[in-house]
Amino acid sequence: MKTLTKIAAVAATVAAMATGAKAASITEIAVNDERFSTLVAAVTAAGLADTLAGPGPFTVYAPVNDAFAALPAGTVETLLKPENKDQLTNVLLYHVDDRKLTAEAIPTGSNYFKPLLTSERLCITKSGGGVEIADGTGESANVIIANIKADNGVIHVIDKVLLPGQRPACH
Repeated sequence: MKTLTKIAAVAATVAAMATGAKAASITEIAVNDERFSTLVAAVTAAGLADTLAGPGPFTVYAPVNDAFAALPAGTVETLLKPENKDQLTNVLLYHVDDRKLTAEAIPTGSNYFKPLLTSERLCITKSGGGVEIADGTGESANVIIANIKADNGVIHVIDKVLLPGQRPACH
């Protein structure tokens, strides 16, 4: 897995350079941050590296490596298989909004947001305690680092992989 991750990181870097992406695109930031090596491998396998290096704007809710490691054993390896590219793409698009949404722009309280996986919704709750994102499993991710600014959007680092499913309750 570690070799696959390194290969994916190099591939994403080459892809970003080939498209003329600026050094501070979402793809470049992720490639250059070891906390996102599993995410980079997944984005590369899904063929989304060029998209996230493109003009945007995007908001990416970026799970750290530990969030992927917390998935059931074998989940990441299964999703990375070429025959599961559509499923992997759906999971990844569930983490992307087509706007630049800083933490300050998220309204206080609970609100539905529509990720690029358009048939699904996220419930984002902002309070004095921070920002939580409820997914289709009914569980929530916490934003552990907000507002990593990129030329083409913003990254919010989260502690859980968001999974599509049932529309989350959003009160």
